[in-house]
Amino acid sequence: MERRRLLEVMLFICLFGACAGRELNIKYKDRSSIYNSTLAKILVEYTAAVYTADLTSLFTWTCSRCTDMTEGFEVVEVVVDVQSCLQAYVGVAQDLDSVIVVFRGTQEHSVQNWVEDLYWKQLDLNYPDMPGSMVHHGFYSAYHNTTMRPGILYGLQKTRELYGDMQITVVGHSMGGAMAAFCALDLKVNYGAENVKLMTFGQPRVGNAVFSSYFKTHLPDAIRVTNDHDIVPHLPPYYPLFPRKTYHHFPTEVWLHDVGLGSLVYKIETICDETGEDPSCSRSVLGNSISDHLVYLGVNLQAETWRSCGIVTDPNIKPHQIDLSGNFIILREPNASILKHSAA
Repeated sequence: MERRRLLEVMLFICLFGACAGRELNIKYKDRSSIYNSTLAKILVEYTAAVYTADLTSLFTWTCSRCTDMTEGFEVVEVVVDVQSCLQAYVGVAQDLDSVIVVFRGTQEHSVQNWVEDLYWKQLDLNYPDMPGSMVHHGFYSAYHNTTMRPGILYGLQKTRELYGDMQITVVGHSMGGAMAAFCALDLKVNYGAENVKLMTFGQPRVGNAVFSSYFKTHLPDAIRVTNDHDIVPHLPPYYPLFPRKTYHHFPTEVWLHDVGLGSLVYKIETICDETGEDPSCSRSVLGNSISDHLVYLGVNLQAETWRSCGIVTDPNIKPHQIDLSGNFIILREPNASILKHSAA
């Protein structure tokens, strides 16, 4: 009788563990090593800096956002696509032993309008050489069909000439996170870069489940940080009844959220499962906050101005135009003591 009761207790413990402890086992035991909260705080500061409108202060790393945990960073290149209002930069963080590639998020006149537009975006592009894999045409084109891709590749080439082979860390916020994802995959698949890391903040969905699986194969340690009720990671919408026909996040999500009782509130960083659509993470709450989209880890991720592209440069380092639309790069040449401009 005692033996039977003991078995019943053990069975209850196992069942309780399967229900209550399942999240802990999946989310922390095997996946915790891929996320570093200190690194996330550093990378979100690099992400904030890309919103600097004054390209001179960005290029010389003297902007108001170019401080604290990113001091000593060396910018090699700034890329601007004026026509599409896109911006990115490439540089070297010696303390991280890594090249950093940062993409700016959307700089529309109204974030609300951009968010509303995402509700109606459909999968509308077949990803090259991957049957069944579909992606968001706008996000794909923002990286592949603008100045961004050739500019970034050129900057990485120059960085290698200056510093040799290093790890490449690609980051971005909002739409910049979507471009960062396509860039990281591009570097792995098309250019054979072996040591590529990706971390995005408030990134929207970019493709379907087939694309998500393909992405995971090449970038298994990619991190998508989502903040509490941020609306953008919920877009374009995910329809669980049509998993192959709908947008689907790639893993791994790290969900920043508050837990507590009364006045006791704790900040939690939950490492989610490997599906990309963990129902116990950000999908467990309503994605209804724009304010949660604009501040990550206490860092403001907004443009300094919402008028046009808001680009400002010093007349002494006026960039050369590289096409009829006025898109340009600012580049630091090897062994140069002054800033030199070059067309990609």
